[in-house]
Amino acid sequence: MDASTPALLALAEAGVPHDVVRTERAHSAAESAALQGIDVGALLRSIVVRRGENDYMFVLVPGGRRFDWPRLRAHLGVTRLSLPDAEEARAVTGYPRGAITPFGSTSPWPVIIDVSAMDQPRVAIGGGAHGVNVHLRPADLVTALRAEVADVTVPDEAPALD
Repeated sequence: MDASTPALLALAEAGVPHDVVRTERAHSAAESAALQGIDVGALLRSIVVRRGENDYMFVLVPGGRRFDWPRLRAHLGVTRLSLPDAEEARAVTGYPRGAITPFGSTSPWPVIIDVSAMDQPRVAIGGGAHGVNVHLRPADLVTALRAEVADVTVPDEAPALD
């Protein structure tokens, strides 16, 4: 594995308190949480959302939850959002799908963190390569990314309204 990634370099440069946890590549959120020794709800997936042409953002979604399109659209005050394909997401972040993170992204897109992540003492976010994870306090994550905390997810088992 790489000794460093753009994400790890950005974290170090910003002086964000964190721990790097390296694991084998996981194939699900549950497997990743187990490999890291954390609750699946502490695992944050970085989802890239397109608001318009050359206008993207990251939505950080805890494991066991999914973002809710109507809530996200209402929060942003927009009527239309979409997900870029893997190639487009890599082009706008510099990271392959499954290793995307706001830290060290090729562009500093805005970040929304679901409010439920704030209940965790520590969260895990991708470190910019498969099997590279960063553990840190949610408050440090919000501060470092200048993120907005919002209620934009529902539990995986809850039906989403479109």
